[in-house]
Amino acid sequence: MANRTTTTEYSKMYVLIKDWVDTGHAVNTACHAGAMIRSRGWPDDDPVMADWYKTSFRKATCAVTEEQFEKAKTYGLDYFSVQEMAFDSQDIALVFKPRKEWPKFFSFLNLWK
Repeated sequence: MANRTTTTEYSKMYVLIKDWVDTGHAVNTACHAGAMIRSRGWPDDDPVMADWYKTSFRKATCAVTEEQFEKAKTYGLDYFSVQEMAFDSQDIALVFKPRKEWPKFFSFLNLWK
């Protein structure tokens, strides 16, 4: 199967949180993800990040199954994981570096509600 992509005019970051996480912890995890962008993610002087901060700052926070969580890791994209002590420090979120082109897989993920 071809690795099809979707393209937008702006960069977007994806934050994937496991769907079994309760809403309160999911909100905290999303906040942690945002705070960790600089410490575990990418420096401000990275051209992609500089562009994202200046022109977009868009994010999609999605609730994903365990299978989707694992599949997202296989696309070779730049990401880091977020662990939560409330869940024995296991990985419960993935934060993907902003980009304009995304594998089609990401467009089918459910936004967190």
